[in-house]
Amino acid sequence: MLVDDPDERVSVRPDSCGACAGDLAGASVFARQRRQVIEIPAPVRPHVTEYVVESLLCAGCGEVTCGQAPDGVAGRLQYGPGAKARMVYLRGAQYLPFVRAAHALDVLCGMRVAPATVLAAVREAVARLGPFVDRVRVLLRAQAVIGADETPAWVDGGWRYVHVACTDMLTLLHAGSRSKADIDAGGVLSGFTGVLVRDGYAGYDHLTTARHAECGAHLLRALKGVHETDPAGQEWAEAMANTLLIAKKWMAQAAVAGRRGLDEAQVRFIRSAYAGALASGREANAKHPGSKAAKLVRRFTRDADDILRFTTDTAIWFSNNQSERDLRPTKLQLKISATWRSLQGLADFATLRSYLSTATKHGEDLLDVLTALFTTGPWLPPDPAR
Repeated sequence: MLVDDPDERVSVRPDSCGACAGDLAGASVFARQRRQVIEIPAPVRPHVTEYVVESLLCAGCGEVTCGQAPDGVAGRLQYGPGAKARMVYLRGAQYLPFVRAAHALDVLCGMRVAPATVLAAVREAVARLGPFVDRVRVLLRAQAVIGADETPAWVDGGWRYVHVACTDMLTLLHAGSRSKADIDAGGVLSGFTGVLVRDGYAGYDHLTTARHAECGAHLLRALKGVHETDPAGQEWAEAMANTLLIAKKWMAQAAVAGRRGLDEAQVRFIRSAYAGALASGREANAKHPGSKAAKLVRRFTRDADDILRFTTDTAIWFSNNQSERDLRPTKLQLKISATWRSLQGLADFATLRSYLSTATKHGEDLLDVLTALFTTGPWLPPDPAR
């Protein structure tokens, strides 16, 4: 894409006519075509400031007074906010292992650091993110609809999990096991009173203060799997999938029209079609109660209210794709680095990704918010209540 304010402009004018060889000096311009070349200058050398801390001997009383270096200049060598922001960016936004992040800093910025220095910057960043985590936790608990999900992560030879609670503007990740206690450890879901969009994992069933909405995308995949194994015998699954898709389409149309939900005729149709598909499913699987298809019929019977929750309000998501997108960096990090060495390392990754993901959703520049983190404190998403 062409830029409007190039650093340099060079006029390319012909000296003579291409037809008659006449002199074109002073000729009028017929047309102009802009062509731009983008180049990266040689790596910028880091700017090094040396503070010479002097101790002076008082001629009057003989006491020695030491000069006071600026805040943050406590050791013989330290890195400024911009340098640490780039270390954290390569790890948290580009998912590079520590060794590769250190190498990239050398090549791109002319700054030679040890991998341990990158690790120290990440840990400092996470330690500074407490106010951000507190703000996002409060904002999420006040939302009418949030999504929740979890994904496995390989840590020190075993599986752990990264959990997410999110909206299209907020992300909060935390690490632990898949237990109820660790699901609640994020500080968002326990006591949440809005609508919780989730998959079918039973670990969320204990969250009784919330109204649950099951992810339609997961349900459609389950129905497709059952139908494809026996198209003639499991026609109910196709009918149920079509019912969900029709409801999804109608809800999208309602949202465009400024309505919050379906009209009475549409509600009756969806409920009737849902019940009809279930009746067909029970009949088709009566002789095989332990089959995958029969279990799915029972799930659609038991969870009907949660499955159709999205049809009651256009604010409720049909799918939980937002949660899956917010968890995807965990998979990217696994593909690139293969593992985390400790649960603390995974927890640090989750906290850092919460910050970067939320900032991205708000259109913030990641280097800017990381530099601010090491300067004045973390960027905070706005609180609509203030």
